[in-house]
Amino acid sequence: MLDSATIELRNLRVKDYEELKLSMIEVYSSMENAYWSKADIKTLVNKFPDGQFCIIIDGKIAGCALSIIVDYDKIDDDHKYTDIVGGENFSTHNKNGNVLYGIDVFIHPEYRGMRLGRRLYEARKELCEQLNLKAIIFGGRIPNYGPYAQELTPKKYIEKVKLKEIHDPVLSFQLSNDFHVKKVIKGYLPGDHESKEFATLMEWNNIYYTKPEKLIDTKKKVVRLGLVQWQMRLFKDYDALVSQIEFFVDAVSDYQSDFILFPELFNAPLMAQFNHLNEAEAIRGLSSYTDRLLETFRNFAITYNINIITGSMPQAVGEHMYNVGFLCRRDGSVERYEKLHITPAEESAWGMKGGNSLQTFDTDCGKIGVLICYDVEFPELPRLLAEEGMNILFVPFMTDTQNGYSRVKICAQARAVENECYVAVAGSVGNLPKVNNMDIQYSQSAVFTPSDFAFPVNGIKAEATPNTESTLLVDVDLDLLKELHNFGSVRNMKDRRKDLYSLKRKK
Repeated sequence: MLDSATIELRNLRVKDYEELKLSMIEVYSSMENAYWSKADIKTLVNKFPDGQFCIIIDGKIAGCALSIIVDYDKIDDDHKYTDIVGGENFSTHNKNGNVLYGIDVFIHPEYRGMRLGRRLYEARKELCEQLNLKAIIFGGRIPNYGPYAQELTPKKYIEKVKLKEIHDPVLSFQLSNDFHVKKVIKGYLPGDHESKEFATLMEWNNIYYTKPEKLIDTKKKVVRLGLVQWQMRLFKDYDALVSQIEFFVDAVSDYQSDFILFPELFNAPLMAQFNHLNEAEAIRGLSSYTDRLLETFRNFAITYNINIITGSMPQAVGEHMYNVGFLCRRDGSVERYEKLHITPAEESAWGMKGGNSLQTFDTDCGKIGVLICYDVEFPELPRLLAEEGMNILFVPFMTDTQNGYSRVKICAQARAVENECYVAVAGSVGNLPKVNNMDIQYSQSAVFTPSDFAFPVNGIKAEATPNTESTLLVDVDLDLLKELHNFGSVRNMKDRRKDLYSLKRKK
């Protein structure tokens, strides 16, 4: 039947999905729903097209190998398959990682015995060398272990497979292709009854790998945060407001801070000139300064060599008004974030609309997230950011009463614990008697931590004096988060029962 067949090894495409699904159903017939969704394949192909291989014979998918790149220095050997896949968005994929991680490989039963698996493995090895990655790693099934489980431990079983006293269709093949067993993992792939849910962590080392030379260490382990507890006061004009901004940027940068965080709607004093208008028109008048402020912040970020999180400002987009802010990196690049949940007062007084964009931001100090005030009271948002690798969450806020501040503080502390990250919050203080709807402010800026032995016992790294204009300078150690994630007294991110519940974005 195969005499005249053509064999094509190429990268997988989204349009191959239906054939891929049929092949996977045949391959994993003993496992329920063991095939990728079309959305999964689309995400993989979009994120890492070079890492997805397939073999086509007469229009059918005879074999497939899927992979991502991970920063294995941040991964514990004793991990689960779901820890690597990183949810539906494959958030663990990191184009700057050091290891090619295989998340699936299979050959259709009809085409076994043709050495097609070897072709897929060779393609992976070649890709690993081309990308100058340190190794290929994956969790391998041991599907023939079941009949021996009563008499042999996984370790003894692997030894006998190595000595060729037992043949395992997966492990034997992997060993013959220069992979070695790095570790045995229990519970790696729930539902893999043939392997008794054991897996071998397999590794192939790239002998041509050369560690990239770094003249400057761009991955900082200790990050210095500068928080501005901003005094609301009337300014005679726009330039006076900018002078006050520059004062804080200059002062905080003098301490070699990596970030400076301003509060939500810190530029509200400029609304005084629009007091003759109704509240909705006044906030729209304030939004006329946003583009100018953005350019000012961008210039300050470059000049003072500091990453600036601009708090938030109103921005008009067509007929709608949004509460937005910007990450101005010290290299001159800019990212925009939006307040997603609008409070009843913002909606009724100003006609604000909630935004639609939620994302992490890459910086020279790792991945960060920014949520504006009320958003931190919705635990789903920080969890999605944490799944994408966020280490520090910044929360610019504005609260008028101690009640409002308590909501922000308590929720921010909870987010630090449940997402194993640092949370920095910064707000404004003082009164604005001549600005409608902005009369009084209450805040206490702070940096919150997880609650474990390596961190303060109360989960508070530092706090500013309540209701007093000041800056707060705080060092946070990112390595402590890594240790917590792998060896903490409790491990909230790892111990989630994904077999019972899941959190996902809407497409």
